Amino acid sequence: MKIRHAAAAAVVVFIAGAGVGYTAQKQQKTTTQMYHAKANQDAAKELLAVAKLQAGKGSWEQIAVGRVYYLGGFKAEGQAIFDAILAGKHEDSDVFRIARVYSEAGEWDKAKPLFARYFQGTDDDGTGYAEVGALYVMRGDRAIGEEMFDRSVALESNDLWATLHMAGAYLNVRPQE
Repeated sequence: MKIRHAAAAAVVVFIAGAGVGYTAQKQQKTTTQMYHAKANQDAAKELLAVAKLQAGKGSWEQIAVGRVYYLGGFKAEGQAIFDAILAGKHEDSDVFRIARVYSEAGEWDKAKPLFARYFQGTDDDGTGYAEVGALYVMRGDRAIGEEMFDRSVALESNDLWATLHMAGAYLNVRPQE
């Protein structure tokens, strides 16, 4: 008799667990109720909560979610995502993407060391050198910017994006990300 009760309890727990998993999957869908007739901040919060679930464990996707939080005025939430990524195992490109967010937010003091960290681990990204060099030029540090351009040209002298990043810098046009 006790075995039957234990088996029945196990089935109930399994079904309940499956239901929770199913509910979590359903919550990953964006619905129109999340934003219709809601204040901008409230709509954004609901959509971002779903976006976090939709991003899963993908670092690029998580950084994209963190970017919207950070640039949208929810800096603490965005920073928490960035900190979690940087604290765990991550790719060099994750560091670059987070540095981009700080640069886009006008926080060059936070972006600059992350860009430097990226280039310590990756010395073959000509387009990256051009992009960051453009940011230096646009901030008035032409000498460092042009050093980075030189590295870019040495690595990828026929790369359209690198060339556009360099040209744009002299016209105060931010690199396209």
